[in-house]
Amino acid sequence: MNKPLLVYQAPVFTRSGYGDHARDILRSLFEMDKYDVKVVPTRWGNTPQNQVDPTTEFGQRVLSNTVTQVNKKPDVFMQMSVANEFEPKGNFNIGITAGVETTVIPKEFIDGANKMDLTIVPSQFTKSLFDKTQYQEQDKQSGQVIRTFKTEKPVEVLFEGVDIDTYINYPKSEKDILDGIETDFNFLFVGHWLKGKLGQDRKDVGMVIKTFATVFKYLPKDKRPGLILKTSHAGFSVIDRETTREKIENVIKELGDDVPPIYLLHGDLKDTEMAELYNHSKVKAMVSFTKGEGYGRPLAEFATTGKPIIVSKWSGHVDFLPEEHTVFLDGQLTDVHNSAADKFLLKESKWFTVNYSDAANKIYKVFNEYDSYLKKSAGLRTNILNKFTMKKMTEELGKIMDKYVGTIAIQKPFQLPKLKKQTPISEKPKLKLPKLNKL
Repeated sequence: MNKPLLVYQAPVFTRSGYGDHARDILRSLFEMDKYDVKVVPTRWGNTPQNQVDPTTEFGQRVLSNTVTQVNKKPDVFMQMSVANEFEPKGNFNIGITAGVETTVIPKEFIDGANKMDLTIVPSQFTKSLFDKTQYQEQDKQSGQVIRTFKTEKPVEVLFEGVDIDTYINYPKSEKDILDGIETDFNFLFVGHWLKGKLGQDRKDVGMVIKTFATVFKYLPKDKRPGLILKTSHAGFSVIDRETTREKIENVIKELGDDVPPIYLLHGDLKDTEMAELYNHSKVKAMVSFTKGEGYGRPLAEFATTGKPIIVSKWSGHVDFLPEEHTVFLDGQLTDVHNSAADKFLLKESKWFTVNYSDAANKIYKVFNEYDSYLKKSAGLRTNILNKFTMKKMTEELGKIMDKYVGTIAIQKPFQLPKLKKQTPISEKPKLKLPKLNKL
C-alpha cells in the first residue's frame, strides 16, 4: 500500500534549539513509519549546518530522503519555522513553531497560523498566546472596529521529548569536560546572552551573575561555590567568546575584585557532551532567571539528572517542572524593555522578571541545605522519564497526526476505469417490430 507523501521543511542540519527540535520531529516521523517522508532542509540564522552525522543510521536516512524540491503536491506538508514564515504547499498543512516568550503574539504569527490547517506548539503557555491574542482593525474615519484578527485554525501542544539514550545512557568520554574548574560545588547556567541592557535581556544573564556574586562574596574563599556560564551571543567564534567575556567582566566590575569564581564555558558542545556537563559531579544545580520560554529545552534535559533546578515561575517550562520538585522563583510581569524589543518581542508585550531578593535567598538555601533540596528534586527525573521522553513525544505526535490527517487521500496515479466486455453486435438478438392492429 502506498504511504501518504509527507514533505518536511525544517532546519534539520543546524545547531540551534529549532534544529534540535526539528531533528526530534523527524526521528518521530521515521519511527511512526506511516508516511513517505521527504526532507527539505532550511537554514537557521548563521548557525552551523553540521548536526547530522552521516555515519549514523539516522543520518543516513536523513540524507537519503533529502530533496531540494518536490515535483508534486504532497499529501501532508509540515514546516518548522517562526510562524510568520508559514507557507502552505500540501493538501494538508502543518506549521510547527515555538511561538514567542512574551504575553503577545505578533499579528504576522497569527496570519501565518491561519494559512495552515494546524499549528503545533511545544507548551500550553504558547498555545494560550495563540488562543487569546487578537488584533482589531478600525475604520480610519469613525474609529469603529471593522475586523478582528485572531487564530482561526486549531493549535495543538506537542512537548519536546528528551532522548534517554543521549541524556541518561550517554557515552562517557575520557576527557573531563570541566577540567580546570577548581570549585567542587557549582551552579550551572545554560542559555544565549541576547540583546538588552543589564536586567533586560531575555535570559537575564547579567543579573544571574550579579545575584550569585552578591550572595557568596562574603563567604570565606575556600567555602565559596562557583558559577558556570554555558553562554554565548548565539555564535561559537573567537569574537563571540571575547564579546561574551567582556560582558561578564563588566558586570563583575560593579561588584569589586573579590567575587566568587565565575567560569565561561563557550563554544559548540555535542548533545552527549552537554549530558556529561549536566551530570558532572561538580555541577550541583541549574539556575535560570529566564523572562520567558516557549518550552525551555535545557531545563528539561537537566531535569533528567534529578538535581535541583532554580528557575522563574512562568512560561513554557512550567509544563514539565512540577512545583513540588522545583525551586521556583517569584516575580512579576514587566514591560519588554526597548533595548530588548524587536519585531517579535513587541514593546507593548510583557514578560517575567524575578524578584532578585527571593532569588538570592533561594540560591543560598540550595547551597546551604543541598542534601534536602537534592532529595526534593529527585522527582524531576521521575517526571521526565514517565511523561516527557522522545518515545512519549512520538506517541503524542502519532495521536495528533491520526486526529487531523488520518483520513486524507493518498496520492495515486491517474487510471482510466476498466471497461466491461460488451457483447458483439452480431450476437445480439434481432430487432422485432411489434404487430400492428388493422384499423
